[in-house]
Amino acid sequence: MDLFIQGLSNIFTIQVLAILLLGSAVGISIGSLPGLTATMGVALILPITFGMEAVTGILLLVGVYFGAIYGGSITAILLRTPGTPASAATAIEGYALSQKGYAQKALTVATLSSVTGGILSVLVLILIAPKLASFALQFSAPESFALAFFGLSIISSISGNSLVKGLIAGFVGLLIATIGLDPMGGFPRFTFDSLNLMNGVNFIPVMIGLFAAATALESLEDLFSASTKKVSDTLKKAKLKWVEFRSLTVTILRSSAIGTGIGMIPGAGGDIAAFVAYNEAKRFAKKTDQFGEGEIKGIAAPEAANNGSTGGAMIPLLTLGIPGDAVTAVMLGALMVQGLQPGPLLFDTNAELVYTLFVGMLAANLIILLYGMLGIRLFTKVLLVPKTFLAPIILVLCVIGSYSLNNSYFDVWVMLVSGVIGYIMLRYGFPASPVILALILGPMMEANFRRALVMSEGSYSVFFTRPISATLIILGLFTLLTPLIKSWYQNRRLDNKQSLDL
Repeated sequence: MDLFIQGLSNIFTIQVLAILLLGSAVGISIGSLPGLTATMGVALILPITFGMEAVTGILLLVGVYFGAIYGGSITAILLRTPGTPASAATAIEGYALSQKGYAQKALTVATLSSVTGGILSVLVLILIAPKLASFALQFSAPESFALAFFGLSIISSISGNSLVKGLIAGFVGLLIATIGLDPMGGFPRFTFDSLNLMNGVNFIPVMIGLFAAATALESLEDLFSASTKKVSDTLKKAKLKWVEFRSLTVTILRSSAIGTGIGMIPGAGGDIAAFVAYNEAKRFAKKTDQFGEGEIKGIAAPEAANNGSTGGAMIPLLTLGIPGDAVTAVMLGALMVQGLQPGPLLFDTNAELVYTLFVGMLAANLIILLYGMLGIRLFTKVLLVPKTFLAPIILVLCVIGSYSLNNSYFDVWVMLVSGVIGYIMLRYGFPASPVILALILGPMMEANFRRALVMSEGSYSVFFTRPISATLIILGLFTLLTPLIKSWYQNRRLDNKQSLDL
């Protein structure tokens, strides 16, 4: 308790609070721009921290990290343009609700859920970090494969009205994920002698194209359509009611736990956590819930999960010195530059600094809440911009975001091609989310599947003799087959009813 109080006194200084305010603002700005991921934001800010004290430098990165994960939801909801991969799941329900005119309500749900998930994950980090970190160490190749398989099974839940179209989109994503060097042998696959394809197809330009560029092209089409909505019809001043937020409590708590749990697994991240949480929210949905048409639970779940993964990813970083995701890998370098060695001894040798970081993480989430609630009205003004100006601006940001990933025009071409394909998919009712999910999880699933077989000398029993992997595989099969079973049951009831009527 004394250490926590000392951490509070260290945080509430003008310099540290200014750093947190600045870092969170920069993070939200970076996260809301397509292509500028949280990892890139932290990496860009990292050199600035070299001349700072350890606490202020790390907290600046924490502010950027937390802010970027939240910031991705803003454009995902308003423009169907996920600023970060972790916000791709948010775009499913968020954009649908925004199109109905309830952008303010959607952003409020996203803000409150993000902050709640972030705070709960930090509290878990403070209270039971060492025990959870030891659980994360049990994840080897079989468990990582099973987690990826469970994540892919969610395709059945994010396929919209047509499961077949969703499965086709997911299969196409898996095919694209095989492009590049073989993860075990290093042999080129489907590269067509192109050096640009040796490292595979980066899923971020594909995501930008399928979501942002495709939506911009659709907006350009609407300019020449008689069915274009008036600007005044795109925004209603409907606020989130207390009753509505109270109904989200269970969803937010469950999703925060999912995000924290997945976030602490090395190699996983907020994008996987968001899709898993969205699937679980849909699984526990009531008959009155309108998933696919702008359900607020479908916004609360992924946002609580992807922000919950931030604290979860810090657990193995601080307790074991193992980064939970790409962002914490950069932060590991930042800690070491400051002369700090993450691991069990960090809590003994630098206990005051650790608890100062804990308090700083809580403060960063509260600052994001402040920015989010104050900025909602400003954010929604984007919808009042005529599509004549907005669509070209989105396309320009798509090009800048894609190019900035690797300073490569090849990524820009990938984004443009993906945008055209995404536009065609929109026209014919194919969901884009399964493609992105398959691109994210495909390489992880393949590599760990083959590593597991090497470990077991070719025995497939390794996936079913280990409790965690067996449980995840069974859950994945159940998730994948549930829509098919429901469809079969409903068709059978309908046939029986028709036969009785005759």
